[in-house]
Amino acid sequence: MKILIFGAGVLGCNMARNFFRAGKDVTLLARGEWGETIRKDGLRIKDKFSPFVSVTRVPVTEELKPEDLYDVIFVVVRYTQIDGILPTLRENPTKNIVFVGNNVRARALSDSLPGKNVLFAFSLSAGRRDRERSRVASVDLKKVTIGQLPGAPTNALLVREIFDGTKFKVVYQPNMEDYLLCHAAFVMPAAFACYKTDGNLKKLKGNTAYFNRMIDANIEGYRAIKNAGHEILPEEDKEFEGDAYRKTCLRFFKLMCATSLGKICASDHAMSAVDEMSALNRDLKHFFDEHGAAYPVWQSLEAECGRYLTDAGTEKL
Repeated sequence: MKILIFGAGVLGCNMARNFFRAGKDVTLLARGEWGETIRKDGLRIKDKFSPFVSVTRVPVTEELKPEDLYDVIFVVVRYTQIDGILPTLRENPTKNIVFVGNNVRARALSDSLPGKNVLFAFSLSAGRRDRERSRVASVDLKKVTIGQLPGAPTNALLVREIFDGTKFKVVYQPNMEDYLLCHAAFVMPAAFACYKTDGNLKKLKGNTAYFNRMIDANIEGYRAIKNAGHEILPEEDKEFEGDAYRKTCLRFFKLMCATSLGKICASDHAMSAVDEMSALNRDLKHFFDEHGAAYPVWQSLEAECGRYLTDAGTEKL
């Protein structure tokens, strides 16, 4: 199976390494100085829990040409960059396109690529580009949730073929539209915390009152999604109004703000991708408003983000 990873950020680099190590025919699309560095020195990744830097000699290309044919293209770029590459994807004959990462416009995006088999995925991988050392610093749990829009033909066999022989833990999700909506409703309150503290989450260590506001904002988002007729996913979040859910979230946010994992898993990305978080926030609020939802706690946390969040971001598809 011939695979292209379109995008060489943290997620794309980790995916390329994992596929390459599994013996897959994978190519990484990386441009400019970063692409040249990978081509010359190999793809260098420093995992958080490893003392070593891995070096992978993955093939690199600078562009996706109209005649290039792959079995599947994983598009691993920021939410705000997707619209800019749609013409390239439309011109290319590859049928199977997988968009990896935050996305709250899955249905519109799928509709914008007629004739393609469009899937969506979320990978549990985080970190940052260490430009001084020409490497990626990351935490990669090698877990991927992947699937298509509800009602679309199943892709279970294709997914199994793509990941066969890899170390990925794959969760097949036939309703990625709602999964990604819910994920964004959970992620944004964490982004608000990053911006409130200028990226230093340890400033919130022990601030239970703020953590509870984050949970309240998340619940407002989930309530709006559910009331709009969408499903709450993953399954373990369905009882989001209950005490057990609140306790689980509280433990998570306390850990996030008390350890170095909060930096590499949350604030590093939030601080380097303000445009993406702004666009997600804007589009989620549009969704809330469109369905008449009330979200006062969400708005109060947003107001505390200072200069970070704006209405800049992607154009409507």
